Amino acid sequence: MEEHPGWALLTLADPERRNALGREMAAEVAAAVWRLESSGDVRAIVLTGAPPAFCAGADLASLEAADEEVLRALYAGFEAVARSRLLTLAAVNGAAVGAGMNMALACDVRLAAESARFDTRFLSLGLHPGGGHTWLLQRAVSYGRAVALLFGGGAVSGAEAARIGLAHRCVPDDELLEAASGFVALAAAAPRELVTRVKASLRANRDAAYEAALERELLDQLWSVGQPAFAARIAALRRSVSSKEP
Repeated sequence: MEEHPGWALLTLADPERRNALGREMAAEVAAAVWRLESSGDVRAIVLTGAPPAFCAGADLASLEAADEEVLRALYAGFEAVARSRLLTLAAVNGAAVGAGMNMALACDVRLAAESARFDTRFLSLGLHPGGGHTWLLQRAVSYGRAVALLFGGGAVSGAEAARIGLAHRCVPDDELLEAASGFVALAAAAPRELVTRVKASLRANRDAAYEAALERELLDQLWSVGQPAFAARIAALRRSVSSKEP
């Protein structure tokens, strides 16, 4: 894990196994997310994989020995990401397969490298999707797209992922982390509670009635107007406008 001003880079690092997800890695991801949640300095998390893959899915040993305890242990990593109050971004730098695709879907947004491949893979293994995959997938793309991805077979490239809305953008491989750090820069520079409140509003208002969303935002906007950061930025804006006046 690398910490930068306002954000952290969390790397799935078992490249010899293409960052396959086992119980240990899942626990390490969960622990890292909770640690960053507890830090007052971090506003955003960028999640990526050690080349050549993002995450090749659950390791075969875990799948073969799967019972409820094992599956819940595997879920712990992407569940921690999905529940995070911080902004989360997946920088998908290669194959994201099955549980690895869950790790990417658990993030708020995804940037795809040209080498990225999104592959649900569950049905071809004779396995029902798990870890909230059907829920996460339908929040990234439409129901019809989710059906096509689950039943149509085959991997989706980074460029195709951006075209169908599965990823925000597709960028050249060597520009992926720069694009990711640029994307989180606004959140990284903002007051931490403002970031967490905006994310909470997005979640709460997704399925809320318009009137309820208005009322929720009214309370949070009134809170933000009373914060020192808002006053400081308005003052800076006024100084900037005044300096340009004839």
